[in-house]
Amino acid sequence: MTQLSRRTVLGAAVGTAAATSLPRIALGAAPATPAGPLGAEIARRHEENVQRLQGWIREPCIAAENRGYDTGLPYFMKMLRDAGFQKVDRVDTTGKPGVFATLDAGASKTLGLYFMYDVKQADPAEWSSPPFEGRLVDKPGFGKVLVGRGAVNQKGPESAFLSALHAYRTGKRKLPVNLVLVAEGEEEIGSPHFGEVVRRPDIAAALARSIGIFMPSASQDPDGEVTISFGAKGVIELELVVSGARWGRGPSKDVHSANRARLDSPPFHLVQALASLVTPDGAEPAIDGFADAARPISAAEIQMVQRAAKRMSEAKAKELLGATRWIRDVDWEHALQRLCSRPTVNIEGIIGGYTGPGGKTMLPSKAVAKLDLRLVPDMTAQGALAALKTHLEKRGFGDLEVNMTGGYDPTTTSPDSEFVRTLDRAYRRAGLDPLTWPRNAGSWPGYLFTGKPLGLPAGHYGLGHGSGAHAPDEYLVIEASNPKVAGLDGAVNSYVTYLEGLAG
Repeated sequence: MTQLSRRTVLGAAVGTAAATSLPRIALGAAPATPAGPLGAEIARRHEENVQRLQGWIREPCIAAENRGYDTGLPYFMKMLRDAGFQKVDRVDTTGKPGVFATLDAGASKTLGLYFMYDVKQADPAEWSSPPFEGRLVDKPGFGKVLVGRGAVNQKGPESAFLSALHAYRTGKRKLPVNLVLVAEGEEEIGSPHFGEVVRRPDIAAALARSIGIFMPSASQDPDGEVTISFGAKGVIELELVVSGARWGRGPSKDVHSANRARLDSPPFHLVQALASLVTPDGAEPAIDGFADAARPISAAEIQMVQRAAKRMSEAKAKELLGATRWIRDVDWEHALQRLCSRPTVNIEGIIGGYTGPGGKTMLPSKAVAKLDLRLVPDMTAQGALAALKTHLEKRGFGDLEVNMTGGYDPTTTSPDSEFVRTLDRAYRRAGLDPLTWPRNAGSWPGYLFTGKPLGLPAGHYGLGHGSGAHAPDEYLVIEASNPKVAGLDGAVNSYVTYLEGLAG
């Protein structure tokens, strides 16, 4: 049987089981009481849960700016203790610290948790309200939302999960599973040191006893659709640096632009190198050997995409992205197919020369391009980096510095695993028919869990909606005006239902 046919059978089976087990999740806004064993307790603690998230938004840890760790890390660790974790340890690495925490509920099963406590940078000038305030505003079509960096990626969903633990504690109900949590403060720069946390022998042993690794997520799109992904792309983040001194051509210091007539330009040298990395239309990677190991999309995965294309709104996707056309003017189905199956080369930013008001007639001696390269199975981060360096050397750009700042391999979880089945059952208890998806186009360091030696399933789950990750005005819905989307109470309740489902 193909992966898709197995999932079709699975969906029919768990849909029947869900109808006769736990109460269905109520999505609803804050005034409504969610269904389930702790619904009333969650509704009662609504304001406290909102304030907890706002407090965390106000403690940003930003690895790229080396900012906020003195207060942000202790704040996060206190949040874990307050939620009931008996052991919360700082794990020092050669980069930013990680966190290892355990909650022993005396249960027969243990669930592994992955959290990130860092966030992306934010320019206040680009935001409608301060990015680290966590302001509540009315958003047409959605209701009351919280605006702030980390609202959806990932502090909002993570805070909602911790709110579920608070509900268990104050509702005097026994947590149905034990928890083992690992967290990092460098996810937004490619997790360069998280392996030091996961591979520490005592931490690896604790994780190995878990049924899988779970990451909270506000997974609903504006129509309320949810998706179960069977993995995620890998990524490399790097800088390409050109300088006249290293190149041996052009100036070794900034000079008057009149000298361009007799001197080579380091910035143009960088631009030419960048142009060689993609096809002439910029749509496909052109790095020699970069995608040789890439696994083609399978027939079963194409069927998943076809099903998704029929149910997901192309117009709303374009609206959220601020886009009007897909790459190479492909149709909606092929845009989705590319999203989950194609490796990419992306320029995050180019820095060099004068960028202030007006002009300045100068010839820069140095320029930097920041890139990310997304990887699909069976590519590896080290293989992709080696291909890039070889490509640049062969094409006359061997003088460029290639500084990899972070990255990791793709991750994959079997759709047949019991871990995935529990995610499916939890969504169906909310009256939702989850789409299945080959892999997220974004990345997270799940390979440390799904790869050797742990070999654990891993995935994302959670109700609620938010958007704007890595962009201005990032938000999370708190009180939903759209009945198809969960507010914060519904998101918290979805984790209770998931945890109860794990216990059978």
